[in-house]
Amino acid sequence: MSVDTIIRGGTLITPKGELNGSIAIDNGEIVTIGNPDTLPEASETIDASELLVLPGVVDPHVHIDDMFSVDSYETATAAAAVGGTTTYIDFAWQAWVGELSIWEKEGTLLEGIERKQQKGEDALIDYSLHGAITREDPTVFEEIPDVIDAGVTSFKMFTAYEHGLSNGFMNLAMQQIAEEDAVGVCHTEDPSICATLTEKFQEEGKGDPEWYPESRPDYAEAMAAEDAVRMAQEAGMKYYGIHTTCRKSADILEHFQEDESLVRGETCTHYCTLDDSIYAEMGTLPMIAPPIRKEDDIEAMFEHLQNGCLSVVSTDHCGYRLDQKQTDNWWESAFGANALQTSLSVFYDEAVNRREHSPSFVVRMMATNPARTFGLTRKGTLEPGTDADIVLFDPEETHTITSEDNLSKAEFSIYEGRDVTGRVKKTLVRGEVVAEDGDVVSDPGHGQFIHREIPDWE
Repeated sequence: MSVDTIIRGGTLITPKGELNGSIAIDNGEIVTIGNPDTLPEASETIDASELLVLPGVVDPHVHIDDMFSVDSYETATAAAAVGGTTTYIDFAWQAWVGELSIWEKEGTLLEGIERKQQKGEDALIDYSLHGAITREDPTVFEEIPDVIDAGVTSFKMFTAYEHGLSNGFMNLAMQQIAEEDAVGVCHTEDPSICATLTEKFQEEGKGDPEWYPESRPDYAEAMAAEDAVRMAQEAGMKYYGIHTTCRKSADILEHFQEDESLVRGETCTHYCTLDDSIYAEMGTLPMIAPPIRKEDDIEAMFEHLQNGCLSVVSTDHCGYRLDQKQTDNWWESAFGANALQTSLSVFYDEAVNRREHSPSFVVRMMATNPARTFGLTRKGTLEPGTDADIVLFDPEETHTITSEDNLSKAEFSIYEGRDVTGRVKKTLVRGEVVAEDGDVVSDPGHGQFIHREIPDWE
C-alpha cells in the first residue's frame, strides 16, 4: 500500500495537547498518524521538522463579495490560504432594498445561497454559508427547512442597521429555527441607542474617529445580547453570539450558560489584541461594528475564552479600499476591516507568546471549536478519517505585518507595523498544497462548498 503524501518530522498540535508523529494522507483524507517508520510509502514527503502541524483554521465569520466586502472568492480565499485558514463560513443574504443594499428588488435565502455558490466556483479553500435574514417577512419561515436541506444550518439575524429585526419578529424567527434544531447567529447592538448617539455626535460636529466607539457603547451591545439570548432560551434555540467585544456582553452570555443552556459565544482577533487607542492612531481604518473597546475588555475576552464562555475566535473579515474608509467624518466611513491573511499569526503571537497559553488553546479556539459548533464534522482536527486540512506553522519566525503583502483587495491592515512571532509556512486543503511561504501555489477552484448537517451541541 502507498499513499499520496506523508508529513514527517513536525510537532502535531491537537485540541488536547502535542505529540510527535507523522501524518499519512491519501485521496484528500488523513488516513493515519504514527511513527514514520511504520507508515506506508508515499508519492510525496513533506518535511515539517521544527514546525508545528496544526489543523487548518475554520473561520465562521467572514464577508466576501457583497455590500460589505470588495473581495472576490478568489482574492479572499488566497488571503485565507496564505494565512492558514482552510474553511470559512460566509453569508447568503436574503436580498432587501435599502441604502446599504446592492439589490434592486427583494429576494429569498435560497437565491442568496445560489448566488454565493456561483461566486464560490473560484474558491481556493473550502467554504460554507449562514443564511442571513434581513426582512420582517414571515414567508422566510417557510424557507428554513429547504435552506437546511441545502446544507445551510445556521441563520444570521441583526438587531442593528436597516436590515435589523425587531425583537418581536426575531422572537418568531427563533421559534422557527428552534423547531428545526438549527443555529441562530446574532449580531447584538441596541439600535435606538446607537442611532441616538450617532445623531447627537453629528449635531455636535464630533466627526473625529475617537468619538466612534462612544456612539456604539458596550452597554448597547450587552442590552441587545440579553434580549436575544433570553428569547433564544425561551424558544429552545441554539444561540451563537457573534463578535463579542466587551466584558459586559460576555458576562451576559456567561450568566445564561450557568444552567448549561444552548448558548455559545465568539470573539474576534482584533478584540483580543487591540484597544480603542487605535482610533487616534489609525483614524477610520479600524472602524468595526461593534467597536474595538478598552484594555480591560481585551482581558475579559481572554478570561472568557479560558473559562469556556467564549469558545471561538474569528475575523469578521471585510475587504475595503482606502477610499471607502478614509472620510472627513467617521459616520461616513464603512464598517469593517480585513484579517483573513493575518489572524492566525496575530492571535497565536498574542495568546502563546505574550500570554503563555498553549498552541492547543489556539487550535481549540480557531479550528476545533468552530468546526464542532457549526457541524463541519470533517474539519478542525487531525484525526484519521477527516479532511487533510493542515497548516505547517513556524513558531519561531518573526515578521512585521504590512498591507503591502495583502492578497485581499483590501488596501490596509489594522495590524500595520505589528511584529509577530509565528508564521504560516504551508497550507493544505484536502491534501493539496494551496499556499507556501506567503504565495498561492494552487489554482482557484480547488475549494468546495461544504454541505453542513445540523450540529450536535450536547
